[in-house]
Amino acid sequence: MEAGNLAVGLQTSELSGLVVSIQDGGVAVLELNRPSKRNALSQALVAELAEALNQLDRSPTIFVVVLTGCGPFCAGADLNELATLTTAQAHQIGWLKGLEEAFSSFRKPVIAAVRGFALGGGFEVALMCDIILASEDARFGFPEITLGTIPGAGGTQRLTKTVGKQKAMEIILTGATVTAAEMERLGVVNRIVPVGEDVLAEAQVLAQSIASFSAPAVGMAKQAILAAETTTLKAGLEIERALYYSSFSLADCREGVAAFREKRQASFQHR
Repeated sequence: MEAGNLAVGLQTSELSGLVVSIQDGGVAVLELNRPSKRNALSQALVAELAEALNQLDRSPTIFVVVLTGCGPFCAGADLNELATLTTAQAHQIGWLKGLEEAFSSFRKPVIAAVRGFALGGGFEVALMCDIILASEDARFGFPEITLGTIPGAGGTQRLTKTVGKQKAMEIILTGATVTAAEMERLGVVNRIVPVGEDVLAEAQVLAQSIASFSAPAVGMAKQAILAAETTTLKAGLEIERALYYSSFSLADCREGVAAFREKRQASFQHR
């Protein structure tokens, strides 16, 4: 499916809570669009986002995805839905599970462009992304403890792996909000965009840069990096080596090496 048709297909599938736009250079922008709910994650929005990621993952013309929100990034789970949910119902419908699975299986880079705040499930969605850019005045946090519950879409795991046990304990057990500057210091946020500048525009520039390289090579690099989170060092090194050797068969690898030797710009064909 071509990039333009992909956007049309997604937009005409009654994706009321999600705006999809296809940019030049193989970049797709997904914008959470429930401003009256501060982009809270309803089960319907989760399903829309998961479906969009599934389609974009299959597209041969999309290489990088930018995820943002209309206004603030995301306030977390929709409490109106959560208020009526029982333990049995949560297990039955797999509450928020589809979102985790969609991000975990997505093979292309995802950049979060965070404005305003990313709280609870919104913070978890940002942590599912591969790179996080945040506006200088953005705030992050897990307020679940103040509601008598805990983060349930990977927050306790991903935050701990990034910042360590002690800091994760403080952030999650107090429910406090944390500044973008502190999150950058802790290694959660890659880059802060000053107030008055557009974090989404910065994310799109970064996405265009990544998309200009060989898509198969970028995918291999992402796979190797993610292996470090789930395997031992020995196993991770074996995965990296296998992917490294596999890249030698890419036409893009041959082109890249030839371009370097010939002192010219490489022209990658994503194969």
